[in-house]
Amino acid sequence: MTFKLTTYKTLKGTKEILELKKKKSTEAIIYKDNTPSYYVDCFDLHTESNVIMNSLVLCQQRKLSDVIKEIGKKNNINLSIQEAPFLSFEKSVEYTEMELPPLPESWLN
Repeated sequence: MTFKLTTYKTLKGTKEILELKKKKSTEAIIYKDNTPSYYVDCFDLHTESNVIMNSLVLCQQRKLSDVIKEIGKKNNINLSIQEAPFLSFEKSVEYTEMELPPLPESWLN
């Protein structure tokens, strides 16, 4: 899958963030320990973990970021969804091809 690697210039220096080409509230790149590690798509009903995420997010009408924080806390893992830093300027953008797995099912049960 093709993702957008954006470099932002901030007050603290530069920061690279892997983002979706088109931002959607039902899709996200999940960072584990500040490294892009997983891809979640709540409408991908072919993957069991995405079906569970669909239930947690859409059926219960919760924010994806809140669900990810809760999963990380429950499993003692540093999970987050990275966004553009506050007070930043987009320095450069490049598109990169990368395969990210879905979240492990064992974390979701």
